[in-house]
Amino acid sequence: NNIEYILSYYYNMEEITRFSSSLGKFVGYTEYGLKQAEYWNSDPSDLAVRKAAKETVCKNHIDAY
Repeated sequence: NNIEYILSYYYNMEEITRFSSSLGKFVGYTEYGLKQAEYWNSDPSDLAVRKAAKETVCKNHIDAY
């Protein structure tokens, strides 16, 4: 299955940071978002939680849809 888990953060209707399970890390789109992505990507335990979300959130519910 081609499933991707995406977690996006917005401020004033502008996407500032996104976690993408296909990349396995956070990506920043603004100056602040770049700093946040760098900080979150430096925490291996947080990245592990985000990567696991694809399995727990997406794959467990795919049959329901």
